[in-house]
Amino acid sequence: MNYYAMSRRRKATITALCLLAAAVLIWLDHSPVRHTWQVQPKSAEEAAAYDFQKYDKKTFTVINVVDGDTIDIDVPDDNFPRTRIRLWGVDTPETKNPKVGVMYFGPEASAFTKELALEKPVTVYLEEHRTRDKYGRLLAYVQLPDRRFLNEVLLEEGFAYADTRFRHSFYNKYKQLEASARSRKKGLWLNVTREQLPHWLQRKKPNLLSVRTP
Repeated sequence: MNYYAMSRRRKATITALCLLAAAVLIWLDHSPVRHTWQVQPKSAEEAAAYDFQKYDKKTFTVINVVDGDTIDIDVPDDNFPRTRIRLWGVDTPETKNPKVGVMYFGPEASAFTKELALEKPVTVYLEEHRTRDKYGRLLAYVQLPDRRFLNEVLLEEGFAYADTRFRHSFYNKYKQLEASARSRKKGLWLNVTREQLPHWLQRKKPNLLSVRTP
């Protein structure tokens, strides 16, 4: 009698533990933390494929704006609780870089990005040839809820420079957007001086502001 009672209790315990384990696995599969325990890729090709599967054409919420061209979204990235995105093809004036300090129009660019994207759902689009920068940040085009792309709006409204240091799919389009904003004196282009330009832009285009009219 005791033997059968113990056997039934043991079976009930094993069944309960199995159900609990199944419930935990289901929760993890539907939770953002699942990315922290999935096997991470090793080669550059595997890493890019992993990024595409995880991020491309998927929607996330912006939970932090680091700078005008850098945001955090609400999904873990390897051992980090969030994923940091560097916008493809644009460079906004710095506000957090200790080497250059707060640059002209940097606070305005950060405030503009916060207004457009913070705590809002955005859709991420990646480039096939490159998904990360040298700091490990995800390189992306970020589509806003109104279907405009944050990268392009920053250029159109004069809050960013077209970053011509790196080739991407919209390289020529972004140069044209910058030129249009510059001709209309939008945003920073109204009063920026050569000394206030990013150093890379001063070197790349030494005569950029030489024909600017007052």
